[in-house]
Amino acid sequence: MSTVNIKPLADRVLVEPAAAETTTASGIIIPDNAKEKPQRGTIVAVGPGTKDEPLTVKVGDTVLYGKYSGTELAHEGKDYLIMREADIYAII
Repeated sequence: MSTVNIKPLADRVLVEPAAAETTTASGIIIPDNAKEKPQRGTIVAVGPGTKDEPLTVKVGDTVLYGKYSGTELAHEGKDYLIMREADIYAII
């Protein structure tokens, strides 16, 4: 896991999305324009949380989040999502 020099504020987390599926279970290759947006990723950085609620996720956790959750950003050639912890549905 690489270190990122981005530090989210408050209850926000930085997620590196998992790669989109390139083939189906039966072996059919999916073209780029038909790929689903990934809903799974790995936590890369976490904020300190709020005064009332500390964060429950930690760096390295694999999480599920909503399809349209977070804000996309590119940093040093990699794509990331920054989102609130409330946008995360589960830790897997």
